[in-house]
Amino acid sequence: MLFIEYPKCSTCQKAKKWLDQRQISYTDRHIVQENPTAEELKEWQKRSGLELKRFFNTSGRLYKEMALKDRLPQMSDQEKFELLSSDGMLVKRPLIVGDDFVLVGFKEKEWEEVLLK
Repeated sequence: MLFIEYPKCSTCQKAKKWLDQRQISYTDRHIVQENPTAEELKEWQKRSGLELKRFFNTSGRLYKEMALKDRLPQMSDQEKFELLSSDGMLVKRPLIVGDDFVLVGFKEKEWEEVLLK
C-alpha cells in the first residue's frame, strides 16, 4: 500500500499516526519530492470512483493563487491531470493507494471501512 503525503501537513500526520497505531504497513511517498504523474492520477481516479475534482487540494494556497475554482470548469480532464501532475501541492492529500482502492483525504470512518475489513 502506498501512502502519499506532505510531511508538514497536519492531516497527513494524523493519518500516518492512525495507520501506525493500527499497525497497517505502507510505503511512504513525499508528494512534492515525487509528484504523482498524470498517468498515475488517471489510474487512481478511475480506481477510486471519485470525480476528478476531488483530487484537487481546494484549500491550498496554490489552488487559490491560480484561481482554479473559476478555471477548472473550462478545462478538459486531460488538462486537469496535467495540472495536478505539475505540482504536488495541488493534489489533495493524503492519498492511500491499494491494489483495489484509492482513498483521497483522511476520513477516519471511510478508512476504517476500507482498511480494517
